Amino acid sequence: MTAPIIEIVDDSSVVRAILRRHLEEHGYLVVEAEDGAAALQCCRVEHPDAVLLDIEMPGMDGYGVLGELKADPELCDLPVVFLTGRTDTDDVVEGLRLGAHDYLRKPFEVSELIARVSAAVRVKALQDELRRRNGELDRLSRTDALTGLGNRRQVEDRIHDLASLSRRHHQTLAALMFDIDHFKRVNDAHGHAAGDAVLREFGIRLRQELRDEDVPGRWGGEEFVVLLPATDLAGAAAAGERVRASVAAVPFALGNGTTITVTVSCGCAINDGCDPEELVRRADVALYVAKEGGRDRVVATG
Repeated sequence: MTAPIIEIVDDSSVVRAILRRHLEEHGYLVVEAEDGAAALQCCRVEHPDAVLLDIEMPGMDGYGVLGELKADPELCDLPVVFLTGRTDTDDVVEGLRLGAHDYLRKPFEVSELIARVSAAVRVKALQDELRRRNGELDRLSRTDALTGLGNRRQVEDRIHDLASLSRRHHQTLAALMFDIDHFKRVNDAHGHAAGDAVLREFGIRLRQELRDEDVPGRWGGEEFVVLLPATDLAGAAAAGERVRASVAAVPFALGNGTTITVTVSCGCAINDGCDPEELVRRADVALYVAKEGGRDRVVATG
């Protein structure tokens, strides 16, 4: 495990040297900056776990540095421990009001220095873990648990972003709507575990036939949507055909030694000025035409 990084910001090389020696003796990695501008640059490059920040510095003082840190979304949670030789409590209160984690008066006791730094590092570790868990929860809330693809919420969120980008760059956005043909028969004949196996395998084959920038998702039940940035109608139909052919080419294994032939129908549409909801509706209409036309086919509509 990598040792925590502490950034020391002080215009006195003597103070920095003393702080460095004590911190390194207690297992911390140390980086230094002698003024406010250098402190901000160091934070952006080194990503320290805590900052020991002198209040009184030439140019940008500690309050100014703290303000810049709090205004930066990447650095706003970085714990800052103010270093101050002032005895006025109002100065300390002002620093805490502006968002400092703690303060340390000069001259300091080594035990107090280490205790306050350790507390700041723990806070950073807890914040990072909370952010990681929140990110994981957000990812799970947007992922279909069975196939690992995005769920309907994820697709609906992304389609608005991609539609906005397509308008800005004067490009087309295409949508594919897939439906596994006669899926109810699979469940009725082989059980829901077999149906789940078919959905998982379709998700795998779907991803294999798409580009990295394409956005596949499970729309619901046996229906799947794919968003294709910068793709015209012919390109969308070609992508749909690749997926259809991949599904039809090799039988699906059901996990109990049984295999079955599976086919899919696909509808394609592009957003020639329509809103995202209309794009999906058009793809769904094209899918309906494909199914009415005998299934196992791709139908494209402008």
